Amino acid sequence: MTAPRRIQRQDGFTLVELLIVVIILAILAAIVIPQFSSATTDAQEAALDSNLGGLRNAVELYKAQHTTYPGGIATTGGTCAATKGTGAINSAQAFMDHLLMYSDATGNTCSVGDNTFKFGPYLRKGVPTDAITQKGSLVAEIVVTNTGAPIAPAAATGGWAYDTKSGQIVMNSNGTDSKSKTYSTH
Repeated sequence: MTAPRRIQRQDGFTLVELLIVVIILAILAAIVIPQFSSATTDAQEAALDSNLGGLRNAVELYKAQHTTYPGGIATTGGTCAATKGTGAINSAQAFMDHLLMYSDATGNTCSVGDNTFKFGPYLRKGVPTDAITQKGSLVAEIVVTNTGAPIAPAAATGGWAYDTKSGQIVMNSNGTDSKSKTYSTH
């Protein structure tokens, strides 16, 4: 008599099953990863719009209190007990002094507020960057004009472009966003 044969059962996955799982994971990764990369771009563009909104609000509030746009007059006059502004007329330094320091009714600036220097500061944490190139918080990264004409940057420099006559402030870039809209039109 012959003994019955025992069939050995192997536990585990076959090569075909493993290949199917790997292919499914690759397909899912191909679908999900591009969505995350566009989310980063969307977040940067939303931050740009937010920073521009804050700057535009500060510029308009300054105009409402002084009847001129920031940077349109020098910031060096007046009697200040602390540090005076150093910005010349129509300069990026004057723009920053007007928005970041206390000012009197005529636009002279001081680092300390009192009964004379009772307006401002309009931006408490400094001038924000443009969120795309991370430029715009330094004097050298703000291009100031006083023509009153609409601003149309000629290069993708980054930072801010500002006009002291019209109060227009835009990102200093002719590059385009994810919707093919020029950054300077945000």
